[in-house]
Amino acid sequence: MLCLAVPPAPPDSLVAQARYRVTGDGEWFYQQQGGKRLVRLPPGTELVGTGGESQGDWQAVTLEGWIFVSSVGPTPRPGFDLAVTRAPDENLRAAPGGALVVKLPQGFALSRISEERSWVHAQRAGWMPRGSLEPVEATVGARAGASDTGRGRPTPGRSPGDSGAVDSSRAQPARRTALYRAPEGPQAGMITALTPMRVLSRSGDWTRVQFEGWVKSADLEVAPAGVLVGVSAAELRTDPERYIGQMLRWRLQFIALERADELRPEMPAGATYLLARGPLPERGFAYVVVPDSKRALVAALTPLTVIQVTARVRAGRSRYLGNPVVDLLSLEVQSQP
Repeated sequence: MLCLAVPPAPPDSLVAQARYRVTGDGEWFYQQQGGKRLVRLPPGTELVGTGGESQGDWQAVTLEGWIFVSSVGPTPRPGFDLAVTRAPDENLRAAPGGALVVKLPQGFALSRISEERSWVHAQRAGWMPRGSLEPVEATVGARAGASDTGRGRPTPGRSPGDSGAVDSSRAQPARRTALYRAPEGPQAGMITALTPMRVLSRSGDWTRVQFEGWVKSADLEVAPAGVLVGVSAAELRTDPERYIGQMLRWRLQFIALERADELRPEMPAGATYLLARGPLPERGFAYVVVPDSKRALVAALTPLTVIQVTARVRAGRSRYLGNPVVDLLSLEVQSQP
């Protein structure tokens, strides 16, 4: 989450809050007005604050969110006590395990706010061009609401007790639209107009959404306890730390049997692995590490054979090509070329 810097306020003063949204695609967050560029912010990123400092066409802002404790370390830079240590970048989230705010590059300096188990709440002050922001709404802070309510003067234009807040994560398609497994990926189905859904994150021209519904139980494929189904490779690449150690079931197309080398450091050197396309119907590739006990089983596979595997996630994305890496637990041939 982005929020504007908040100056101290007298105890009984009204704190007029403003909400803004980043309007452009990949607008820069700057260290100083027109100075060093720090990171690009995705469109739709919201800014919340109380006016803050502004100079000409520039607005002072504070980038705020949550990041893994293991992905940051101490820094000697004055005014900061943390820096991103994970290469090449790490996710900053709106809450622990929550929606993605932005990817911070290695070395990005932060100030610690608090810590919660494996997460650190941190922030970074900076500047943005005012033209890259649009107002969303004006609200009155909790302190102001308590002050006015005590005097019996509700905010004009609102009913008593109505905060006037708008849930900007709610959306619905304006027309019948296609649902995709991943940006530029295979189509998963169609969504009818006016279907209620929640916005989880945005990336360029794409928005990740979530909606709920009902299906007949007889139409569902039930996986064994503890095994995930329906997880795409795109999800692993987007949030690789979340799935490490998880078991999942994938349908893949076998391409070749290979040996791990220095270009695939996620696997033991010399380990046997399957190069496979998928999980189907995705067009990408996955690496499936084969244990010694199953080498005879995979040696009989013919290229382009469709297999169903149960595997444990070793890495959400490989270092150089970004392909997910999993350890084979079981395999079943579904169709041969």
